Amino acid sequence: MKRTAYVLIPFVFTAAAVILFFTFLQPEETAYADELGLRGAETPADLSRSGEAARTFVTEASIGAVGDVLLHARVYDDAETEDGGYDFLSMLEPIEPYIQELDFVMANQESMPGGTDIGLSTYPLFNSPRQIATDLQTVGFDFLSLANNHSLDAGLEGIYSSIDHLNEIGMDYTGIFESEEDRATDRIIDVNGIDFGIVSYTYGTNGIPIPQGHEYSVSLLDNPELPDEIAALREKSDVVIVHAHWGDEYVLMPNAEQQRMAQVMVDAGADIIIGHHPHVLQPIEWLEDEDGREAIVYYSLGNFLSGQVFEYTDIGGIARLNVQKTVTAGETEIKLSEPNILPTFVHHNDHDDYRVILLEDAYEKGYIDKSAEKMINHTEQLLE
Repeated sequence: MKRTAYVLIPFVFTAAAVILFFTFLQPEETAYADELGLRGAETPADLSRSGEAARTFVTEASIGAVGDVLLHARVYDDAETEDGGYDFLSMLEPIEPYIQELDFVMANQESMPGGTDIGLSTYPLFNSPRQIATDLQTVGFDFLSLANNHSLDAGLEGIYSSIDHLNEIGMDYTGIFESEEDRATDRIIDVNGIDFGIVSYTYGTNGIPIPQGHEYSVSLLDNPELPDEIAALREKSDVVIVHAHWGDEYVLMPNAEQQRMAQVMVDAGADIIIGHHPHVLQPIEWLEDEDGREAIVYYSLGNFLSGQVFEYTDIGGIARLNVQKTVTAGETEIKLSEPNILPTFVHHNDHDDYRVILLEDAYEKGYIDKSAEKMINHTEQLLE
């Protein structure tokens, strides 16, 4: 009898343990199944080989960009302080809340911020105070595109001086480079877990030749390797952004070459194209590659801050776009949505007290007879 008792006792404890496991631990496993969306799964095929479900991860980022920051003397003279320095913050602070609400914001710094040591200059050969880059960063800008027709206005010295300052303040940039190594370094920025690869190209440099042996210094649109460069960046990035300095100045619609080049870029792998140079707002348009992948092009964002006085050149805009990344079982899907432009206005009192404000506010105060609604309709006409 004792021997029988010793056999039964372990059996009783084992049975009790099994009952306890299913009674108290099963709800936790059910909750885990609920979390993974697996409740009601009929077979182990709903699980991966490791026993875990193929989970879906979603992250989003709001992306922004503005057009030309082109500092004529009347603008940087207005920013000069009593001690001989420069302060652009008062010009930028009215628009700061609309920059800060975005996760990542870029600007086209059209006049090189080479600084006073190499001599400031205005049209037709621009060189700007370094402080403009610092103050753009202060109000929320994260990245500068510098490939444009004024990239070589102050020669290689202007490029090197600008890059020294950008490196000093930790402002990311592309389009101009200090060496072959700098140009070969991919600009891939992580924003909320989404990798954005960024490149920038210009149609030219106003006839100023790129110095021999320094072909790396400015990225040109007339570049047979452009499609390959975009395609290579796409292999390393979730989203490819291309800044394109192109088009006809003061013309409100894109020309045929802009449209052709945009399609070339999209076919090569571009997802977002940001245009500058016309100094006026041009429309937004969806494009597709041969596989049906959608991309968005902002043909021109106008002037963000400049001293130009032609019609529409005091109107610019903040391009805005939502980017969603979904990863399931190692497969990544990117979705772009809600592309739009928030119109801005460069206000001044006879070239004093420059301020970047919303066009809506400028219209309400009678500074301009062009409404924000009118400009939004203009920029969205190709989206319909």
